[in-house]
Amino acid sequence: MAKNEDPNELKKIVSHAKEYGYVFPSSEIYDGLSATYDYGQYGAELKQNIRQYWWKAMVQMNENIVGIDASIFMHPTTWKASGHVDAFNDPMIDNKDSKKRYRADVLIEEHVAKIDAKINKEIEKAAGKFGDSFDEAQFRATNPRVLQNQEKIDAINARFKEDIEKENFEDLKLLIEELEISDPVSGSKNWTEVRQFNLMFSTELGSLADGASKIYLRPETAQGIFVNYLNVQKTGRMKLPFGIAQTGKAFRNEIIARQFIFRMREFEQMEMQFFIKPGTELEWYEIWKNKRMNWHKSLGLGEENYRFHDHLNLAHYANAACDIEFNFPMGFKELEGIHSRTDFDLKAHEEYSGKKLQYFDNEMEQSYVPYVVETSVGLDRLFLAILATAYTEETLEDGSERTVLKLPVQLAPVKAAVLPLINKDGLPEKAREIMDDLKFSVNVQYDGKDAIGRRYRRQDAIGTPFCITVDHQTLEDGTVTIRERDSMEQRRVAASEVSSIIEKAVDLKPLLKQL
Repeated sequence: MAKNEDPNELKKIVSHAKEYGYVFPSSEIYDGLSATYDYGQYGAELKQNIRQYWWKAMVQMNENIVGIDASIFMHPTTWKASGHVDAFNDPMIDNKDSKKRYRADVLIEEHVAKIDAKINKEIEKAAGKFGDSFDEAQFRATNPRVLQNQEKIDAINARFKEDIEKENFEDLKLLIEELEISDPVSGSKNWTEVRQFNLMFSTELGSLADGASKIYLRPETAQGIFVNYLNVQKTGRMKLPFGIAQTGKAFRNEIIARQFIFRMREFEQMEMQFFIKPGTELEWYEIWKNKRMNWHKSLGLGEENYRFHDHLNLAHYANAACDIEFNFPMGFKELEGIHSRTDFDLKAHEEYSGKKLQYFDNEMEQSYVPYVVETSVGLDRLFLAILATAYTEETLEDGSERTVLKLPVQLAPVKAAVLPLINKDGLPEKAREIMDDLKFSVNVQYDGKDAIGRRYRRQDAIGTPFCITVDHQTLEDGTVTIRERDSMEQRRVAASEVSSIIEKAVDLKPLLKQL
């Protein structure tokens, strides 16, 4: 399901999402609010279905992983202990001419990505020339242009990594100037100094301003898991290794919030913290890398659309980290992060709270602070990945065109639509009878307005996998027509079999069994 590159593709997806009830600009009647969006009637259903598949795969399928739902508001010392108060910053740089603000690290990463694209172009050209005999590894190791570009990338990355680690923002600006990176909007290279910007939203807890306490909207959901580690371990009688999963909202005051729902100030995470014996973290890190990649691939969005990207600049809590990147309409971007967080979080909370957060190992007959491997996927980003891959414009054999969302059938907001051919002769009543039977097991829609072809197109546009048409023959022999969204094939089946056919087609069990 790989998609052709189209510079207008994201605009088409944004437009389609609004027109068909998936995503609306927030507060639109007041001209909107930057980088905030509301999920419409179909978007909310799709989001819920994605969340449910993640939860079932992560919690239901693993007897040593449980789920919680922690509060968004947390004691402010939580964020001091986690390092967010002191270290949750992005390096920002402004262009003096366009007055636009950018993340300095992103500007450099995008420059590196352009060089990497040149390497991939050379490889694609050579692969086309030599066919099956092409050896990519040998080509990378010997081709002068590839080696030259890779040398550039390595040099930039090494310097960039050192600048970030040492917070050498003067050299970071110098690097941007030396690479002749220009403002994407104006083309200007007239940059300000690089400076840090903290991303946390703060508010006040209390009825009176002078007696209120400053607290933060959580910038991640992980800390809610860490502060509940001991509660879950004791009440659940959990033994290492075990995991705690959670989905929920997080908030970051992103200066550069853009690219539709890819980067927002209010977003939802699906995270799991896996608590393990110290010394086993890198082994579990590799295990969870593979497990999470397999989960993503099970959605059928195309294996070529995924890749791992190792972090050059490790967070203060990590000893290994990578992203699963997805080929969005705007290129490969982070979809999920897998991090070996060591024992940083639990030790920090021990220190700041004065409470022991240790695990007693019966085999070793000693207590220790567990290490943690984290998997964290952005639900909104996954929503965008699925929507973007599903969006398809087709020209049919008769020359007509249709726009269809080829969503994974298990995740589609509406699983089936029941359509009476005409609104008389007892057909609406029979259609309602079928719908009333289906609605106990799947989300189903009744659609009796307009010509049948127009109704098919409408259901294609919202991604409904099956349309069930009730006609006069239904009244004679009890059969209906089932039309499949992707192939548009139609077949007659007994109305009594419709429920089992639909339920089997949209069941999550086959997907879960793949894992």
